[in-house]
Amino acid sequence: MRPFAVVLCSLALAGCNLVYKIDVQQGNYVTEDVVARVKTGMTKAEVRQVLGTPLVADIFHANRWDYYFSSVKNHKAENRTLLSVFFENDKVTAVKGESHPPAPPPVGQAGPAAAPAPAAPAPAPAPASPAPAPAAPAASPAPATPAPTTPAK
Repeated sequence: MRPFAVVLCSLALAGCNLVYKIDVQQGNYVTEDVVARVKTGMTKAEVRQVLGTPLVADIFHANRWDYYFSSVKNHKAENRTLLSVFFENDKVTAVKGESHPPAPPPVGQAGPAAAPAPAAPAPAPAPASPAPAPAAPAASPAPATPAPTTPAK
């Protein structure tokens, strides 16, 4: 009887959506700013350096790389995008599809618009000239008044 109660409770919890359902993200999250760096004429190696390895490299379409992204939350597709890069003679000829907006900056860091422009570097200080050596003490000048003399007797 006890195993039956455990199975019955498990089914009841699963039916009530009380079981945690993991969010699943698959593919390449490609942003607009990264796609803007891909230029016509780039080699496959350069594209791989910028966008990463494609999720789908079809043997039937060797001249096309597909960057697919899918986000599923609570068993419902929330976000799906497909970006295709087309090649001819191992050089980019076209980029078609969707991309994501640039990711926001991490919490606690200012974004590019809020960051102040770097200040121009301060000019280097001029090398200090050596201080003049102190003058040797001058001989004391002779007194202007003659020294008192004693009267002769």
